Amino acid sequence: MYRRILGGLATAAAMAATVLVVTGSPANAAGTGTGYLHTSGNKIVDSTGATVRLTGINWFGMETDNKTFHGLWANNPWKSQLDLMASLGYNTIRVPFSDDALKPGAQATSVNTYSNPDLIGLSPLQILDKVVDYAGQKGMRIILDRHRPTSAGQTALWYTSGVPESTWISDWKSLAQHYAGNTTVIGADLHNEPHADGTNPNATGSCWGCGDESRDWRLAAERAGNAILSVQPNWLIFVEGVSCPSGGLSNVWDNDTSNDEDCGWWGGNLTKAGQYPVRLNVANRLVYSPHEYATSVYHQAWFDDPSYPANMPAIWDKYFGYLYKQNIAPIMVGEFGTTLASNIDKIWLQELMKYMGSGVNGMSFTYWSWNPNSGDTGGILKDDWATVDQAKQSIISPYLIPPTGGGNPTPPVSPSASPSVSPSASPSASPSASPSASPSASPSASPSSPGGKTCTATYKVVNQYSGGFQGEVTVKADSSAISAWTVKWAFPNGQSISQLWNGTLSASGSNVTVTNLSYNGALGAGASTTFGFNGSWSGTNGVPSPVSCTAS
Repeated sequence: MYRRILGGLATAAAMAATVLVVTGSPANAAGTGTGYLHTSGNKIVDSTGATVRLTGINWFGMETDNKTFHGLWANNPWKSQLDLMASLGYNTIRVPFSDDALKPGAQATSVNTYSNPDLIGLSPLQILDKVVDYAGQKGMRIILDRHRPTSAGQTALWYTSGVPESTWISDWKSLAQHYAGNTTVIGADLHNEPHADGTNPNATGSCWGCGDESRDWRLAAERAGNAILSVQPNWLIFVEGVSCPSGGLSNVWDNDTSNDEDCGWWGGNLTKAGQYPVRLNVANRLVYSPHEYATSVYHQAWFDDPSYPANMPAIWDKYFGYLYKQNIAPIMVGEFGTTLASNIDKIWLQELMKYMGSGVNGMSFTYWSWNPNSGDTGGILKDDWATVDQAKQSIISPYLIPPTGGGNPTPPVSPSASPSVSPSASPSASPSASPSASPSASPSASPSSPGGKTCTATYKVVNQYSGGFQGEVTVKADSSAISAWTVKWAFPNGQSISQLWNGTLSASGSNVTVTNLSYNGALGAGASTTFGFNGSWSGTNGVPSPVSCTAS
């Protein structure tokens, strides 16, 4: 379904898009595998044949009038947001865009130039390039999603009078060539949520298997998918479902239920894909990508079934799960989300996560959304674009497979009293505190050596403003490799931590303990990793000493 998107639409100057081939940093072997990905039965596998599960999130905005990621207006820098995504366990980003963002002269707007000075003057595509590059450094993958023909809104068909099919395919081929050789970008979600329009028998929307080339989404997906693969044979092709296989809405006024059709979510109905599969010229590239939502988007009849939620697995099997269970193709649930405002929705999310499975062999997914300004679902972030919605994250977290990669976290920039871009209807008000010109930044380090393995932890304050600060601790293995680490300190002046990334926090009063996550505990001799945090202080923000590090 179409989700209401809330947020600012301020304007800012930007340069025209370039057509340079971006090589970037390849995704690292581990959480998302090595090299380009392909399929094997119902699995996604990497270049070595190892199974990969994409457990990602949607970060939208490039499909709207802003033509770039929402939240770039916030005080939390874009790199810090990516750091947080990765530390939470999201290994893939699905990036919605419209063809408008790819036009020559397209301008990205609502970018806070105080928190994101490195994005000043960049075009939408140039900003996307930077996100792709940094995501690759962190071992994350990127799926590009053609969300809309224009920023004006979603469409039932993949083309309009102003954006014909030829433009759709041409833009996809250009993107595929632009990211040639960059294994961070793994594929194309061809068009978002094709759906029914018009009342049967006068259907005008997207059908599946009807044979009408102007409406048959399955045939259009073949044309676009094969065009992309002709210039980039290594990409995965993600194909969504429709809503009603006929492409039309049932006539509820004819008093004849025998001709009413079984319809599902926009993009969520793949019931005909078994009978009419998408045929691509390059084998092992097809991934089906349904969408699934809860009552905060629309109250479907199945939520009122007396057997709910026991009825849901059969519904999911019917609409898309059979493709996975019959080993026909992989499933990547491209969108699913809820505000969690009702208990029905909480149960739905818990049961859907169970249904998709745990571990590397489960179905892949990208949650909707990172953004808090999705009106029907909210996001993983709250309105400050920094605080995590723990109610949602706690349900999703057990199913996430974190990326493995380099790149030190970028601490959030402290609030600016006068950011140079101030989007209208911004999700949250900017605090009035201005940054301190010279925060205390004296590092403190103290190694310890149980079992012959030692590590050093170096603490520093990297930014400070009235009442708040950002800290960073670098953990370094000494002369021997280590498999895990624990860092401890006691704050000397009553400071406290409100948010921490790239580690697990345990705090009692002034005493702080941070342990490694699954992906950053193992360090070779001399290697290091970094975790960061946001904290509060009053009066004095002294650096703790000692800061101990124990290793195993």
